[in-house]
Amino acid sequence: MLLPPLLTCEAVLTEACFLVRNLAGGPAGVMELLGRQVVRLDFDLSGNVDQLGTLLRRYATMPMSLADACLVRMAERQSGSRILTIDQDFRLYRIHGRNIIPLLMPPAG
Repeated sequence: MLLPPLLTCEAVLTEACFLVRNLAGGPAGVMELLGRQVVRLDFDLSGNVDQLGTLLRRYATMPMSLADACLVRMAERQSGSRILTIDQDFRLYRIHGRNIIPLLMPPAG
């Protein structure tokens, strides 16, 4: 079971709003989750520039988005965390260079 707040970053909110832009109430619904504190911003991009650059270079052939890199970095910083995603690339990303990231995602298919 997931209990709020779910931690995220601005880049993920930007992607989420883009993905639901054609759904009635889509982007506003994303912002409502933030306003109700179901999701909470918990990442300082400017404080993680070097680490994000390293991740983006490491996974440049995938390609890794900035939102993906932020989530991987957040997982590195939050021991015991899991990433909730529908992006299959997260099966390939690693934290601390070699550790599998615990994921919550629908089965591939």
